[in-house]
Amino acid sequence: MSVRLTTLSENTTNRTGLLAEHGLCILVEAVGCQILFDTGQTSTAVHNARALGLDLSKVEVIALSHGHYDHTGGLLGVLREVGRGKRDVEVVAHAGIFEPHWSVRKRERDQGDERPRYVGIPFSRQALEGEGAVFRLVGGTADISDYALVTGEVPRLTPFERVDPNLKLRDGDGWIQDPVFDDQALVVRTSAGLVVVLGCAHAGLINTLEHARRITGEERVLAVVGGTHLVAASEEQLGETIKALRGFGIGKLGVSHCTGQKAAARLARELGDAFFFNVAGTVIELS
Repeated sequence: MSVRLTTLSENTTNRTGLLAEHGLCILVEAVGCQILFDTGQTSTAVHNARALGLDLSKVEVIALSHGHYDHTGGLLGVLREVGRGKRDVEVVAHAGIFEPHWSVRKRERDQGDERPRYVGIPFSRQALEGEGAVFRLVGGTADISDYALVTGEVPRLTPFERVDPNLKLRDGDGWIQDPVFDDQALVVRTSAGLVVVLGCAHAGLINTLEHARRITGEERVLAVVGGTHLVAASEEQLGETIKALRGFGIGKLGVSHCTGQKAAARLARELGDAFFFNVAGTVIELS
């Protein structure tokens, strides 16, 4: 069975005529089923699909990795393109997808909290349903097709992977750490192993891969593509992550979005030919 991944939205692009933005959207085609994983931040996914000659009205399911704006901000426009005003569109997401996510960073000088920034979905559920979204909200693993599934909530088991401390939830007049429990990945089973598509991997890249293996019963990982949220990873975390990745024997690792140049360079150096930058316009075929 072959799987085709086309990245429609990402921070960078290497193709003339395509747009780049801070966000992620990947079209997954497997055994006649087309799944759109995330939707980017604005309209880049729709623009780039048109530029690449792809017809998004053939998409059967939209799957969301988590409820941050850079993965869901394009959802309204994507729904209009996928549905073309004629049909409802299934949207598979974690049950906590509409949780109000915030980012609260420390100022460098006085170490006081800066003004909180809302980083959740920029649309109400009602507005999205008005454009044809039919939400299937899940907590655990959920099948999308005979070969594809979403992981649901990922257990946090590794001692070296931690959620970004700047991500917060409101707690009365204060703030608490946002564990981003709605974070999940898309997994496609192939005869050669798993293809794991990541949004941001807030739960941890290794936690996510281990969970994908547990829920499928498949040890082999053919490819991992998407955001790894290693942008602020410590040297310890990077080292432990690379050690674990080597143990997986991954065939291809295509990093995007929230990986960061420093981590990407280290991964490229350590993993060699298995590594590639996955940017807007990247098309890979796996079988």
